Amino acid sequence: MKKKEKVKRKGIPVPNVYVLMLFVVLLCGILTYVIPAGEYSRVTGSGGQEVVDPDSFRYGEQTPVGVMGLLETVPQGLVESAGMIFLIFILGGAFQVVQETGAIHTGIAILTHKLGKKEFVVIPVMMFLFSMGGALYGMAEETLPFIPIMILLATSVGYDSLVGAGIVLAGSTAGFAAAFLNPFTVGIAQGIAGVPLLSGMGLRVALYICMVSLAIGYVLRYALKVKKSPEISAVREIDLGRTDRLNLEETPKLTAGQILVLLTFVGTIGVLIYGVFRYGWYLQEITALFFGMSVLAAVFTGMSPNRYGENLVRGMTGIAGGALAVGFARSILVVLQQGGILDTILFGIAKGVAWLPAQISAMGMYLFQCLLNYVIPSGSAQAAVSMPIMAPLSDLVGVTRQTAVLAFQLGDGISNIFTPTSGLLMAGLALGKIPWNKWARWIGPLILLEYLLGAVFIIIAQAIHYGPF
Repeated sequence: MKKKEKVKRKGIPVPNVYVLMLFVVLLCGILTYVIPAGEYSRVTGSGGQEVVDPDSFRYGEQTPVGVMGLLETVPQGLVESAGMIFLIFILGGAFQVVQETGAIHTGIAILTHKLGKKEFVVIPVMMFLFSMGGALYGMAEETLPFIPIMILLATSVGYDSLVGAGIVLAGSTAGFAAAFLNPFTVGIAQGIAGVPLLSGMGLRVALYICMVSLAIGYVLRYALKVKKSPEISAVREIDLGRTDRLNLEETPKLTAGQILVLLTFVGTIGVLIYGVFRYGWYLQEITALFFGMSVLAAVFTGMSPNRYGENLVRGMTGIAGGALAVGFARSILVVLQQGGILDTILFGIAKGVAWLPAQISAMGMYLFQCLLNYVIPSGSAQAAVSMPIMAPLSDLVGVTRQTAVLAFQLGDGISNIFTPTSGLLMAGLALGKIPWNKWARWIGPLILLEYLLGAVFIIIAQAIHYGPF
């Protein structure tokens, strides 16, 4: 059995995420000496957001980033990402406290017993729910609290942690990339492009069904394979070393304190959703909310102050590497901005796409948005930067503006669970204690399939003159 478990994996080794990001930082630093500096003027759009004036590009004075500047981009990236980093730390600490109470473990054990041999239904049901969150209101950071829970459930019923994280990340991102109602991506992009809000719904719904079905099929197929042959899991050793596992041999019972903890958790999620919708809560409010949850969990189960503090620190320590990776990823954007070459790169690509035939131009726009997402992973920020350029460009090359919005939407969403520059991904992997290189190898084929599916829909959109214009 020992030999069977140590299956030798062949293929190209995926570099450590820190090494990869530092290499990209260095490459961007070199480019600041090669690419001329330039910038677009920013103006206030009709929706009140800051957007690029597509006719305002001008070259400026070269501002290359030297050695000391490159070194400083890392701490600057950490500072600029402080909100996300501390959210990850507090979530990690809070969930360690909640796990210590045994409430979630016991609740999942009871659920697993009730499901019996039908535990596989959890995958499509939960992925569909997460995808709806992504499609309707851009659910992203709000999914993070569910990752440890889904991993605990997945590993307890014979799957692995990749399945648990995939249920949350692949589900929500499939809905986000194929969103038909997301106001933070589709809404902003349509507003900037001057396209009627929520128009073109039919094709987007079809895209959503195809994208989510693809993601569910991919995760479910892998889950059934890994349950049959656990030794094929790339995270087998990590999962065997996890301490948060369930004993499914006996049917457990919830104590009064654990019931209060579960009610507190459900209430926290409810308050989170209400706060995001009603008051526009973001990182700081979410962090405070889950910190408060951890305190209540300790009180309800009679946890001593010292034990509470020890668990909080243990949880934060366990995810420190993944949390800090978010700041390292941010440093890539810092280099491009300091060197003044981000707008120049945008200008050059837009100019190149303008010379292509309409059908190829649509694919060029799609490719441009896909690549841009590795530099600017924020959907609303990418819309504000790229759509003022892509919308008028689409008029020049015979591509409908609705197709340009679709190209942005797909390019912006698909790679969010692959690129190490995505704060959401790095936060999720940190909470799940999954190395990025193992995740990238597993999720890579799904990302390629989603890119191909996106390309098919871009071709369809261009062929039917997807509009109204």
